[in-house]
Amino acid sequence: MEVKIVPTTCPYCGTGCGLNLVVRDGKVVSVAPWQRHPVNEGKLCPKGRYAHEFIHRDDRLTKPLIKKDGKFVEATWDEAYELITKKFSSYQPEEMACLASARVPNEENYLMQKFARTVLKTPHVDHCARLCHASTVAGLAVSFGSGAMTNNILDIAESKCIFVLGSNTFEQHPLIGRSIIRARQKGAKVIVFDPRFTPTAKHSDLYASFFSGTDVAILNAMMQYIIKNGWENKEFIDKRTKDFDKLNAVVMKPEYSLENVSMISGIPVKDLATAAEWFAKSPSSCLLYSMGITQHTTGVDNVKSVANLLMLTGNLGKVGGGVNALRGQNNVQGACDMGCLPNVYSGYQKVTDEPAIKKMQECWCCDVAGGKIGYTVTEMMNVLTENPPKLKAMYIMGENPMISDPDLAHAEHALKNLDFLVVQDIFLTETAQLADVVLPAACYAEKDGTQTNTERRVQRFRKAVEPPGEAKADWEIFCDLGKRMGYEKLFSFNSPEEIFNEIARVTPSYGGMSYKRLEKPEALHWPCPAADHPGTPILHTQKFATADGLGIFSPIEFKPPAEVPDAEYPFILTTGRCLWHWHTGSMTRRSPSLEKEAPTGWIEINSDDAKALGIKNDEIVLAKTRRGEVKVPAKVTAEIKKNVMFMPFHFAECAANVLTNNALDPIAKIPEFKACAVRIEKIKEA
Repeated sequence: MEVKIVPTTCPYCGTGCGLNLVVRDGKVVSVAPWQRHPVNEGKLCPKGRYAHEFIHRDDRLTKPLIKKDGKFVEATWDEAYELITKKFSSYQPEEMACLASARVPNEENYLMQKFARTVLKTPHVDHCARLCHASTVAGLAVSFGSGAMTNNILDIAESKCIFVLGSNTFEQHPLIGRSIIRARQKGAKVIVFDPRFTPTAKHSDLYASFFSGTDVAILNAMMQYIIKNGWENKEFIDKRTKDFDKLNAVVMKPEYSLENVSMISGIPVKDLATAAEWFAKSPSSCLLYSMGITQHTTGVDNVKSVANLLMLTGNLGKVGGGVNALRGQNNVQGACDMGCLPNVYSGYQKVTDEPAIKKMQECWCCDVAGGKIGYTVTEMMNVLTENPPKLKAMYIMGENPMISDPDLAHAEHALKNLDFLVVQDIFLTETAQLADVVLPAACYAEKDGTQTNTERRVQRFRKAVEPPGEAKADWEIFCDLGKRMGYEKLFSFNSPEEIFNEIARVTPSYGGMSYKRLEKPEALHWPCPAADHPGTPILHTQKFATADGLGIFSPIEFKPPAEVPDAEYPFILTTGRCLWHWHTGSMTRRSPSLEKEAPTGWIEINSDDAKALGIKNDEIVLAKTRRGEVKVPAKVTAEIKKNVMFMPFHFAECAANVLTNNALDPIAKIPEFKACAVRIEKIKEA
């Protein structure tokens, strides 16, 4: 009986915890601690602890499937490739779109955007960062010149004041929550503002509940109070920023007084004042946020406001400070870095810049889809419902929009309007069931590669076992298809390491990285521009990444959500994750240890609201919005703000995204998952 231990990186959230896969007789049988790993030091959340349970499931995809007469039949790889090649060759470039994946390694994301732009010649490539942190990329790029988390995870433990806004860190990123606990043990103040009294809030020194969608008003009020008391960091503002006068003109308006914002947000005046004082007067303060900030029609505004607060107090480029945007999926940062966005190549090199176009043409030795920004995933779904649809074919790798997109009836209508859909995944997901061709892929334990966590740390995936049946690594599938479609030289890679070497050549922030340098547990944080560069755990220590090196204040006015409660739909619905499941549940809901902890979804209702509605705990109720309705168990609790309701979005049988609003942020094109109007009805007995 052969037993081996394979160190790798967790395939779930963006924390990037290290774990050891225990392999016996060619099967992953357990997960063991990786004590030396710097991020988690041998500790794991439940998802990481049971990250082996879905790998060898009987329902893994093992052969290509082709839909004939409405039913899937098994096919050979040659048959699947021949059909895909024939169909893709029949469309114009602008009629095709590709969705990359925040779940797969950098190498495979890089190849997908390369395949889209060189083989298909389409500018339409995106991925699910559009649905989680597109606002971060856009907002921080304006403020700082770089759209990434500014500090590192362990650095949070050195902060003296931690402000958690729009993140239930202890459930979404539990091992980052560990850094919060460490900071608090050293005397740090922890502030949590959230509509729910979450596990994160229970570890705070100051908690206040508020109405989802009022973040800009809250941040403006705090900044007004800081300026009124002279607590702003004048030296930092003078030396390292510009446009403070523009910010000052907005935040000092009467409507952003503590008293007025208290009425807007529901946070008591004294709590707004205390939060502002603690944050401004602490030697180092940081702010942690996640999708509670980004998933709004004002997502970019929210992010810019966060940046404003940190610049105002001088908490950038220093240990214990920073804007810490916590990425939701294991490689959502890396997928962005690799150019799986419609407006940039890898390393955020703009597709509209002639030098960048020329650089990629020279590297790839062919014409590319240059000079035009393609559709975002949310725009793809919208144009697919036009008559006639502007898109005809789509290639989706490792994404499940039939659970993750807002307004699922709209998403289903869009995908069914496609003439041809290819889905590449490890299970027959809700999205794969709509496909014309399904390609069986290898999971994280069955291939090598790299992924980039929320703090920009580039780490290794390591192959532990072989994929099931005829399943292939995503990179192998792209190489096969690229060669078949006439681009043999561009897709002649023999290993993920060869792909990574090309990434390093064309991506300045990865330029000094190699598999050899990434072997050590500490790995490297980008930017790492040269082979002798140590990496950059903290950004903006001397200057920002803007053209003149200065941070830019952005005056932001408060705007309410696109849909607010009214007489017909009197409550606010917000959504999020729970501890036991991840994203659309395609992996965690196939892990018995996790599924038994949370076997279905629920809707949280404030105790007073439930009493007024005559609803009891665990009663099945009907949740309705203007987009649809779902039957869902009620969870009656005092730990959610009155007039606010919450649903986790992992559960297909009571899918929160049937209800959510697909109204978009005008810049980031991210949907407003975090605030819409809802009503609850008792179900009448037949």
